[in-house]
Parts: sequence; C-alpha cells; structure tokens
Amino acid sequence: MTSIILLSIFGIVNLFLGFMKSKRVLLPIVMVFLAVALAAAVRDWGQLNTYFGNFNTMMNMDNFAVAFSSVMILSALFILPFSRSYAVGENANLAEYYSLLLFSLVGGIMMVTYENLLMLFLGIEIMSVSMYILAGSDKRNVLSNEASMKYFLMGAFFTGIILFGIALLYGATGSFSLPIISAAAQALEPGTAPLLLMGLLLVLVGITFKVGAAPFHFWTPDVYDGTPTIFTSYMSTVVKTAGIAAFYKLLSAAFGGVYEQWFPTVVAITVLTLVIGNVGAVAQTSFKRMLAYSSISHAGYLMIALTAFNERSENAILFYSLAYAVATIAAFGVLKYVSDARGSNDYEAFSGLGRTNPLLAFVMTVAMLSLAGIPLTGGFFGKLFLFSAALEQDMVWLIVVAVLMSAVGIYYYFRVIIAMYLRDAVAERVPVDSLGTFTLISLVVLTVIMGVLPGLFSGLL
Repeated sequence: MTSIILLSIFGIVNLFLGFMKSKRVLLPIVMVFLAVALAAAVRDWGQLNTYFGNFNTMMNMDNFAVAFSSVMILSALFILPFSRSYAVGENANLAEYYSLLLFSLVGGIMMVTYENLLMLFLGIEIMSVSMYILAGSDKRNVLSNEASMKYFLMGAFFTGIILFGIALLYGATGSFSLPIISAAAQALEPGTAPLLLMGLLLVLVGITFKVGAAPFHFWTPDVYDGTPTIFTSYMSTVVKTAGIAAFYKLLSAAFGGVYEQWFPTVVAITVLTLVIGNVGAVAQTSFKRMLAYSSISHAGYLMIALTAFNERSENAILFYSLAYAVATIAAFGVLKYVSDARGSNDYEAFSGLGRTNPLLAFVMTVAMLSLAGIPLTGGFFGKLFLFSAALEQDMVWLIVVAVLMSAVGIYYYFRVIIAMYLRDAVAERVPVDSLGTFTLISLVVLTVIMGVLPGLFSGLL
C-alpha cells in the first residue's frame, strides 16, 4: 500500500516542480520517484498489508498485487527515458503529463489490490481519466484530439456498463466484497442466479473494453494511432497489464464457483480477439497501427490463461505481461526516434535502418522476435507457459488456434525487419540520445535473459 501513497504524493509534488524555469530536471526527478515507488512495492513482498477501519478488506497488497504492481511501475520507468525530447524542448505541460502518469499508476495498482468492487471501479476510473487527457495531449494534432474524444466517449459508455453490472451483483449478493460474492456464487440459488450471472456478464464486457479485446476493440487502432507515441506505449503495456490482472483476480477470487457459466463467453472472446488482432495487423501499412492490432492479439493470448483457470494461470499471465511489456516498449522506443527523425509511422520509414542505425535495427529485431514468440526471447517462454496452462485443461483446439495466429503474427512482425535490412535507406542516420540508448540496450538484455533463463522470473506466484 505504501506505493499507492508515495505515487499520490509524488504526483502532487511534481505539479509544484512544474513551476521551475527549467523543465529538464523533471525527467530525472520523476524517474527517481518511480524507482522509490518500485522499491516500496517490492518491500511488501511476502507481507499481508490491509488498511483497517473504514477501508478494512477493501484492498490487499498480497504477492499477486506486488508482482503486477512492480511490472507496471517498471514498465513506466522504462518508458520515461523516451520522453526526453519533451524535456529538452522545454514543454510547458511536461509536469502535468508526468503527474498524470503517476496518478494513473495509482489507479493501476488499485486495480490489482482491490478486494471490493468499489475499489476496482475507482482504480479503473483513476487510470482511465488520466489516459483520456494524455491521449489528447498533442493539442495541435487533429488525430490526437480525435483519439482523446473517442477514448473518452467509449470509455464513459463502458464505465456505465461496469457500474450497472456491479449494481446487479450487489442486488444478487448484498455486498461488494469479493469473498462474499464468491460464497454466493458457490452456493448459487435459482432466485439470484440470473441477477448474478447478468451482473458478471456486464462487468466482463466493461473490463474486456479496457484491455482492448474483441469484439470491444474497435476504439484501439484509432486511439493508439492518434495518441502521442510515448503515451501509446504506456497505454499498450501498463494499462493492459492492470486490466488483465484485474480481470483474472475478479474471476479467480469471486467467480471460480461458476466457472462453467462464464467459460464459454470468455473462450469465445479469446478466439475472436486472436483472430481479429492478428488478421487486422496483416492489412496495416502503418507500423503504429500494426502495433495497435498487435496489442489486441496479445490480449487474446493473455486471455488463454483466463480460460485455462488453473494453478499455472497466475504465473503465465505475470511472465507474459512482463515479456510483452519489455518488447513493446522497445518497439515503441525505436518508433519514437524514427518517426521524429523521418516524420512517418509507416513501414517505409524503417527502410535501411540496419545500415544507418545498426543498434536501433537490432533492438527492433529482438523486440519483433519476442512479440512473435521466437525462441531465445521472453516472448517464446511467455507463450509456452500460456499454452501449458491451456494444455493442462485439455484445450488442445484453443492451442491450435493460438499457434496458427502466431504464425500469422510472424508475417507482419517480420515486415519491419525486412524493411530495415533488405531495403535502401530513405534518410540519414536517426539521432539517439545516450539515455535512450542505455534504455534500449537494457530492454534487449532483459528480453534475452527472459528467453534464456526463464526460471528467474517464472514461478514467483
């Protein structure tokens, strides 16, 4: 819980730091803030911390929450160095942007620590409101304004669906507490069954929107495309990690007793998400929009562990979330430098990058290999753990679908690799600062370590 308090305080302090004449000191200060919050989260490992009094049993910082909170904070820490161009340019709103990121992390941590549906709702809204603003932070860009408006309107609509579902669950069980709801689900009575199951369905629909899973994915490509690249990378990693962890916790802590009822819905969403995400990515000419559809497809892979719903699921989701976040941040980091220098997000902007910037091309190659699930990268073992969880439940047909969609993914991930190494350069060398270089190398090293020594990260839960 200390990390929530610290991030809230740091966000407020950072707003006052924005009054300083120079904005260049904000980046290192915020990175220190995140490092302290990460240390505070890790410190809670193995302890059972709850707030007493009026907040008793509403939040719980168990190992599950600590692990996913650490992944989110670490992801934000890796993303921040790529915002250095904003700091160097003395962006007038930089302090506000950083504070919104810190506040959104508070919401994300609440989404993995909740023991009460009200805290889940508050966490979703704290994170979502921050992201609505950040999506439209490039005020002079029409696409950014459009992205913010679409995200806000759709997000508000699905927030209402979640609230309606929570109200029905309260009507069926008389409580917002997960243990009480779980007891009611296990002893399901004919009179309350329709109310409880309908409430569950509406909450599932709302959370499905938040993680960008089909058929409620329609906002993702336009919002990701219009949002500034830094915040797109945050949205596709931190927000998705918080959403999928909250999704799993809801099902495991409250609705394990009605697994047979929600399984068909979740598995249908999983298959639809895999197909739409991968097939949609093939048709894209913009690398950024491809990453948007890639984000949809990876939500489908993560949901395989939800459908499996066994003792392997938690570790599989945690490992895959970290591997996906590291590779995606690396890809968006390279995209940020290339798009700033060459003024385009298309595949053609990467032409000849292997000759002009070997390091950037190598980082992008490792990131694409990991997202495609190629051996010796973290993405390979991430998918292996997910498929193992599904295999334990004898869902061979689902694994076959996922493997076929992974083969489709290899096609569109390798398009950028082909452009970097087999096409002539379209421009001169892309400038990269030292902090960005160090961050990209760190991301590659972490991806390879997860692919060579997965035992260091698996089995934590």
